[in-house]
Parts: sequence; C-alpha cells; structure tokens
Amino acid sequence: MAQSDHGDTVPIWARPEPATRRPRFSREQIAAAALAIADADGFEAVSMRRIAGILGAGTMSLYRYIETRADLMALVDDALLHEALVPGELPADWREALAMLARHTRAAYLRHPWAVQVLQGRPAAATVAAGPNGIRHFEQSLAALAGAPLGTAAKLDLLAIVDDYVFGHLLHAAEFAERSGAAAGRQAAEGAATFLQAQIGSGDFPHLAALALDPGAGSLADPGRLDERFELGLRLIIDGAARHLE
Repeated sequence: MAQSDHGDTVPIWARPEPATRRPRFSREQIAAAALAIADADGFEAVSMRRIAGILGAGTMSLYRYIETRADLMALVDDALLHEALVPGELPADWREALAMLARHTRAAYLRHPWAVQVLQGRPAAATVAAGPNGIRHFEQSLAALAGAPLGTAAKLDLLAIVDDYVFGHLLHAAEFAERSGAAAGRQAAEGAATFLQAQIGSGDFPHLAALALDPGAGSLADPGRLDERFELGLRLIIDGAARHLE
C-alpha cells in the first residue's frame, strides 16, 4: 500500500471521506470486504486488489478511501467493535450489564478467530485513535457501570480487568482452534504431547505425573469446555469485584 500523506499522527477517522458528492463506496463496505476475505483465507490474504474485486472497483480507486494498511486495519478493528456492541438496552444491574458486554465482545471475535492475534497489540494500535464504533463500545461500557458504587478510577480498572480476561480467553480459544484445525497444528500438538510424556516419565515432575493419571484432568484440554470456563471466570471476576465493594 502507498505511504500516507498524513503520517501516523492523523487517524483515518479524522480525515474526510472522498470529496465527491456521492462516494461510490463507504469505509464500512471496504471493512466488510476485508473481513470476508480474512474469514475465508486469513488476514494475510487481504489486499487492495482482492477488496477491489469484491466491490467491483479499480484497485487504485480505493486509495482515495484508505491510504495505508494501518488504515485498513483500523477500519477492520472498528467493524469488529460494531459487532461487539449490545443492541438495545443494557440490563439495569451493572453486573449483568458488564457480563453481557463481555459476552458480546467474545462472540464477535470468535466469529473471526484470526482477529485477536492480528489486530490486538499491533504497533499501530497505540497511535491510531479509536474509531466511531470503538467510541460507542467504550460509551456502552461506561453506561454498564453507571450504577456501580465505584469511583471513576475503580470503574476504569474493572473495565480493563474484564477486557484483559476476555482477550486472554480469546487467545487461548484461537490456540485450541489452530491445534485442532490445520494438519501442521495437529502435528505440533502431537509432538508437544510426546515430549511432555517423556518428561513425565523421567520422574522429575511428580505433580505432573499425578495429574496425568487423574481422570478429571482430561477435561482441562477439552475445547468444548471453553464456554463453561469463560462463564466461570467472568462470574468470578465480576462477583469478586462486587463482594470487594460490599
């Protein structure tokens, strides 16, 4: 992609749309096309040429809408946050409202399992301002805690803790999917299991050896328990915060 004339200090949201009376495409359409490509073939496959093919546009014409790959990632990130928004009213109870937001965020990223590893923590994330849906998501998060008996700093801390939990969970879910999906992932998992068994057999790890013989330990690696563990952890965090306040 071309280098931006604006540098990294001016986010795409602060720039005007193309100055035609009726732009042929919207940023939302470009983001939707990029999401479709990434869901099908991975984010590495996303290019201006492929986006143009989906939209029926000339590749160069899209550079009137976005200038850099960082711009494209910002659009995709904001589109995902739109999916994470809770439609309608939030529950009146702040604990239920916060849990609902966490579930919607998790569900949005589970629909696009590549997104957490590609978009979260990228270098540009520190310099690209939140987009419209990112701002809406933060506003909804603040609304969820409006009735909580917390000061401002404590509310922001709780939101950050829940976010850390949700995205940490999503990273583990992506690892499970990778190991159970492609042949290379399965082979890597099998190799790791063989190595672990050899280490356990050495006698140097008695607690691991006992765990390997425990019938209940097998469920820890069961991807089918991801939902159950997510709900358990979410409740422990939110209820623990509530008890601490009381």
